[in-house]
Amino acid sequence: MTATDPRESVHKRTLTMGRVPNVTRADAPTPLRNPLAFIAARWTPDPRTVRRAALAALVMSVVIVVTGGAVRLTGSGLGCPTWPKCTEDSIHNTAEMGVHGYIEFGNRLLTYVLCAAVGWAIVAARSQKPYRRSLTRLGWAQFWVVMGNAVLGGIVVLVGLNPYTVAAHFLLSSALIAVATVMWQRTREGDAEPRPLVGKAVQQLVWFLVGASVLLIAVGTVVTGAGPHAGDSSEVARMPVDWEAVAKLHAVLAWIVVTLTFALWFVLKAVDAPSGPLARTRELFLILLAQGVIGYVQYFTDLPEVLVGAHMFGSCVMWIWVLRVLLSLRERPEETAPAATPVPAQEPATSASIAGPR
Repeated sequence: MTATDPRESVHKRTLTMGRVPNVTRADAPTPLRNPLAFIAARWTPDPRTVRRAALAALVMSVVIVVTGGAVRLTGSGLGCPTWPKCTEDSIHNTAEMGVHGYIEFGNRLLTYVLCAAVGWAIVAARSQKPYRRSLTRLGWAQFWVVMGNAVLGGIVVLVGLNPYTVAAHFLLSSALIAVATVMWQRTREGDAEPRPLVGKAVQQLVWFLVGASVLLIAVGTVVTGAGPHAGDSSEVARMPVDWEAVAKLHAVLAWIVVTLTFALWFVLKAVDAPSGPLARTRELFLILLAQGVIGYVQYFTDLPEVLVGAHMFGSCVMWIWVLRVLLSLRERPEETAPAATPVPAQEPATSASIAGPR
């Protein structure tokens, strides 16, 4: 026998193990045709990653509201006087535009950060195993709301901070917060049919609370549209209503929301409700008290910008907790797989031919 050189055998094994699979020309554009499916086929995120992605989208939806309020409160609403460019000749602000240009353009850049957070939430939800269609749809709903609000924000600039468009801009941001809150909650639940934890009367009371909260937020946008903070140092049209009268109506609605929250907590204690709804309701009550203190202080101190901004942030937090109270009234466990059909037991063999070879 002819001896084989050991180095030659090692070299041959290396070539065999390092073989590259064939990739056809048709496979190349696959990531471009459906990038989400391409990523989902190669990555399975941990459930905590999906929850954190949804939470990041929710946090950014609040941040964009607060920074948008900062744009208005610093008189930078027309820091970039046109849209989608910042000026007629430049897509970004220039040094001649001063601090207002930096503030307004910086807020526009944060929209891309928000899009990135929502995109991460969509990718994480799409890649989760098993695939949850409802979760992915909530992510896409956020994306389209962001796109719609970006266009509406451009319209706000083009019409010179018309107060009605500013109010619509804030309300659409509140809708984004609502969808993001629902998605965050759904990442911590299963996909089984929801099971109520409280009776019908309690559920109706909570829906009254949600309705009153929506009305409170809507009237708050009227207070903003009629108030002194127009968003720019130039002459900007205001809503033709008595600002103080609308502010008092806003306060009355706030007390209605506080009363409904306290009544809900009392009813939940009376019916010995689970700890989840009780905890969310107690947290909401404390948030409302803090928000009320800020509201009254800013009213009696001629609306200082810092307190108005804090009140806007509190409005977002209040809205999130109202939705958390609503979502805490039911539970959605993981879906259970259908039980396997039992296989009938076989009878023991009765002969050597049936039993098989020995």
